[in-house]
Amino acid sequence: MELKTSPTESPTESTLDDAVSVFVELRPRLFGIAYRMLGSAAEAEDVVQEVWMRWQRTDRSVVLSPVAFLSSITTRLAINVAQSARVRRETYIGPWLPEPVDTSNDPEVGAVRAEALELALLLVLERLNPTERAAYVLREAFDYAYSEIAEILRLSSVNVRQIVSRARKHLAAEQRGTVDTLEHRRLLDAFVSAARNGDVTSLEALLTPDAVSLSDGNGIRGAARVPVLGRARVANLATATRRFWGGVDVRHVMANGRGAVLLYRDGQPTTFMTLAASPAGIHQLMWVFNPSKIAAFLDSPSRVQG
Repeated sequence: MELKTSPTESPTESTLDDAVSVFVELRPRLFGIAYRMLGSAAEAEDVVQEVWMRWQRTDRSVVLSPVAFLSSITTRLAINVAQSARVRRETYIGPWLPEPVDTSNDPEVGAVRAEALELALLLVLERLNPTERAAYVLREAFDYAYSEIAEILRLSSVNVRQIVSRARKHLAAEQRGTVDTLEHRRLLDAFVSAARNGDVTSLEALLTPDAVSLSDGNGIRGAARVPVLGRARVANLATATRRFWGGVDVRHVMANGRGAVLLYRDGQPTTFMTLAASPAGIHQLMWVFNPSKIAAFLDSPSRVQG
């Protein structure tokens, strides 16, 4: 990210150097907060840029804790963006999926723990309101104290505890057990191999009976505009179009802490795919066809690391 100096401010060079130093150190954390709240690397980047502009204009001599101050601004801005994003997504054509981010060099994306980062969980987090999501993210991924979260959200500590508790229960009801990274990669490889070979029987053996396939294309041709439900339908969809797999170059990537594949055709990236699985098998496939989201993924290493 390029740090742009505000045209309304003329700080001394040493003061601006100090501001840059502090901000660069905290930037991965700020991006991580915004990304988990918005599910979009591009929107998170915009939030972080706005935080930087405000940091320049702040009387930093009275800021006791830069991390608390910058985290507060980031969270509040992200809440505002999340509220407007909900309205924008009502016009999205077909299923909406979070923008994946490359986590090959930063598995936690600026957090204490890699919590609230997997695409499947980010999708479930969309069902929380922005304040609930902020409280959960700050507590579970960044280990903020309840009192700190209360100050950021301008709520009581008791209220914050209740919000986080409700969020945990809601997510627990929506989430299934998961598999470790190696098993996830094995299932991913097995799925891609069976799909490329048109092996419906092997695909069905990998899937749970209630498996669902979600395709994010925002109206792009070839992307299913409704979720595809059920083992047989998902398996048939994955092999229905032989041209889809023909001539495709499959490249493995790390996205949101899990293995994924990026499919290239004629040297151009066209499709991103990952999955969610439990010990019972693959229960969710996530396909991203939206060109802007694929471009955002390819650009995400520079955003994640700053």
